Amino acid sequence: MYAKGMSTRDIQEHLGSIYGVEFSAESISRITEKVLERAVEWQNRPLNSLYAIVFLDGLFYKLRIEGIVKEVCVYAMIGINMEGKKECLGLWIQEKESAKFWLTVLNELRNRGVKDVLIFSIDGLPGLSEAIKAVFPHSEIQRCIVHQVRNSLRFASYKDRKELARDLKQIYSAPTEEMGRVELNHFEEKWGHKYPHVIKSWRRNWDELSTLFKYPPEIRKLIYTTNPIESFNSKLKRVTKNKGVFPTRDSLFKILYLAIEDISKKWTGTIKNWSKIYPQLYIYFEDRINPALNPNLNQNTDLHK
Repeated sequence: MYAKGMSTRDIQEHLGSIYGVEFSAESISRITEKVLERAVEWQNRPLNSLYAIVFLDGLFYKLRIEGIVKEVCVYAMIGINMEGKKECLGLWIQEKESAKFWLTVLNELRNRGVKDVLIFSIDGLPGLSEAIKAVFPHSEIQRCIVHQVRNSLRFASYKDRKELARDLKQIYSAPTEEMGRVELNHFEEKWGHKYPHVIKSWRRNWDELSTLFKYPPEIRKLIYTTNPIESFNSKLKRVTKNKGVFPTRDSLFKILYLAIEDISKKWTGTIKNWSKIYPQLYIYFEDRINPALNPNLNQNTDLHK
């Protein structure tokens, strides 16, 4: 019941009205505290040595810190392993993100056994790209196209947004990076005088926006957006929607862990088109996927399944 988002008082009333069992809210709180030990163990469990794709995004909550209510971000990381299955790698609660914070998170992954990630699909979080390059220097980085488009449309007047979105689609749906650059030039000729900030953002972030052009449609569709983790976050939000302010970090971490445990039970199959995606990844990254060519990988991990 707690994992489904019911408060301790809701659970107290439910047990009393349905089963005639009396529990104080304090007793229920103590019972749910038993989950914390399991949650901490989960957060520190060993991970696979190699992940094909890792998605990262955050969601905001209100948390009481030293008597003051502050807004914090909970960052979740979803990994797709070499068998094509999803796994939540962990949760991190932070007030402000920075390169130093991301270094801590990524080094934690390495300490838990992750030796390599083929592709990171991320939003433009401050300091994240720099930290990825420092800890996983061989990883590809794909910045979320959907977030980039949304940010671009924020600069546009309402009457221009539909046409602007259509013209932006010509850029990221181009068949090659060269054609994508051509479409970006056309976009600048048409809109540059009116929305210079949009052009500047696309050109500044182009290296990470254009990673997808290397790959076939099945991989492009998978990495061009952080939607897989946004969908995951929306499920977490549904569980916590009735919570106003969390009294402690542990209370926030505890309920999110229980929600993840519940969500993960449904992650039994492989992601769509994995039978087409894996052979492509193997060709692109054979020297990193094949343990014989990459001795850093855990030999016990079945990478060829």
